[in-house]
Amino acid sequence: MTDNFASLFSVAVILDIAIGDPKNFFHPVRLIGTLINFLSSRLCTGPHDFSRGLVLCVITLGVTGLSVWGVLYLTGYNSLVQIYLLYSAIAWRDLKDETAVILHALMRNNIDDARKYLSFVVGRDTGNLCESEIISATIETISENSIDGVISVMFYAFIGSLINASCLLVWLFKASSTLDSMIGYEKFQEFGKFAAKLDDALNFIPARLGGVIIACCNVQALRVFFHDRLNHKSPNSAHGESAFAGALDIKLGGGAFYDGRFVARPVINSQGKDCELYDIVRAWRLLDRSCALFAVIILIMVLILRNYTLLLT
Repeated sequence: MTDNFASLFSVAVILDIAIGDPKNFFHPVRLIGTLINFLSSRLCTGPHDFSRGLVLCVITLGVTGLSVWGVLYLTGYNSLVQIYLLYSAIAWRDLKDETAVILHALMRNNIDDARKYLSFVVGRDTGNLCESEIISATIETISENSIDGVISVMFYAFIGSLINASCLLVWLFKASSTLDSMIGYEKFQEFGKFAAKLDDALNFIPARLGGVIIACCNVQALRVFFHDRLNHKSPNSAHGESAFAGALDIKLGGGAFYDGRFVARPVINSQGKDCELYDIVRAWRLLDRSCALFAVIILIMVLILRNYTLLLT
């Protein structure tokens, strides 16, 4: 394990909480997105071409891995570079900032702006959503991305630290997540199938860990989590959503339109109340508690493993 991982990880998390994502073109996710757009414009000849989608994923992951390794090698594994790579991968503060504009629009009774801002963070059609549906979709985004954007990143940072490859594993995961969000099932079908399956596989363990951690922040959430954690076509998405729904005592899920086509989904926590505006703020608080708890668990695990290693030597 890297001797200074705990320090690098702690500073990265604090930076994300304090200032959020760097807002510039050189953010690694933006660079990965630019590469995916470039490759998909040349490789995607139709939605049913699985092999070309696989090639796109392999090239994207390869370029990302080599780029991260190259930057670290050329800078002598500089601590500031490692902090930047970890910090820019965590989307804790950014998740709150991107959903805050939706809340503020609803507070101004500007439902058109709320629908527009929501469309930036969800894949469903937002043009005809009512206020309660916008709130529900916003909380679903917070709950799902609490796993994808924060807990999974922390998980792979920790796993990577065990083999001195924390930044590398984090950015391979982020590249996979970006591939899924850009060319996943809904629009690209077979072309995006490998990207979607890879993202499902990489989130499998973090989603279950995260769901339990979120549910543990509120006792009644455990019941809903264990009852509804599979109420989604994705093998992972409902774990975070069910824990949030139970903790906030609200209904989430249900069907939605994607590109004009209705996709049926089970309701999560059907006994809960309809979402209200203040529930977005409550979701932020739950996000903060659960992500902070997971960060503390990781630091404790690092301390335990370090002491165990010292005992062996």
